[in-house]
Amino acid sequence: MTMEQVIAVDLGGTNIRAALCNREGQILKRVKQSTIAPEGPDAVIGRIVASIRAVMPQPGTAVKAAAVASPGPLNPYTGVVMYAPNLPGWSDVPLRAILRQQLQLPVEMGNDANLAALGEQRWGAARGVANMAYITLSTGIGAGVILNNQLLLGLNGLATEVGHTVMDINAGWTHAGVPGSFEGLASGPAIGRLAQHKLHQGHASRMLELAGGDISAVSAREVSEAAHQGDPLALEIVAHVARVIGLGFVNVFHLFDPAMIVVGGSVSLIGELLFEPIRQTVQQYVMPPYRGRPIVRAQLGDDSGLMGAAALAFDIRE
Repeated sequence: MTMEQVIAVDLGGTNIRAALCNREGQILKRVKQSTIAPEGPDAVIGRIVASIRAVMPQPGTAVKAAAVASPGPLNPYTGVVMYAPNLPGWSDVPLRAILRQQLQLPVEMGNDANLAALGEQRWGAARGVANMAYITLSTGIGAGVILNNQLLLGLNGLATEVGHTVMDINAGWTHAGVPGSFEGLASGPAIGRLAQHKLHQGHASRMLELAGGDISAVSAREVSEAAHQGDPLALEIVAHVARVIGLGFVNVFHLFDPAMIVVGGSVSLIGELLFEPIRQTVQQYVMPPYRGRPIVRAQLGDDSGLMGAAALAFDIRE
């Protein structure tokens, strides 16, 4: 019997989302519930199982497999979540084995950024592109890279941690133990910190009004909103961050030689105010053979990781 449906799960620090998907990339049924991460691994895994069961098809329709997009670091070969900063108590959790035992289904799993790359390549902005990179610009900066139609994983599935590459060797601080990291300079929280620093120096900006007069409440959201309203300081911050991101993308092009970079995550919602100077920076600094390659926004939005999990489930060999 041909099984043309799979179940995909996106495990996040805030929400667990599950979906029943067909081979055309259509979501046939979906559910979402709160992760309630402080309750620990057992409770969260119970919610994952309940979410999967909630999207099971009607009796008589078979499910090929399930797959989970999970925050990492995790080992996709063993199915073990090594630890997850937004999931308290998760240390060497054998998630795949637990789900296989409880569901009696083939189950695979992968890093959420890796699977977002897979989703965008299968059904999104990079459909059919054999060599591509996906970068998420959000609370952190993550990446997934596909070369010759193969997801680049490395020894323990930890490859392409672009956010932890060093961007400023003279930085007087560390982020996640890395001095001057890409993530520490250009993630959502980094943008908020830069804006707060500028405001503490006495610069006037609409950002402060948007945050209710509280400098500590200024985040990337206020920076984006103020920039779109033409606020000079916010525009200056966006231009600076775009240059940093562009240089990070120069590294990605030189390291992996992708035909294109697809960009997701909340910071990407700043839009062309961010993307145009990113492209200009890349065009200026990449070696000539890399110039002109597309840098585009993700098409699947919040569903990139979910659809990547669906793609992974379909790729499980029967």
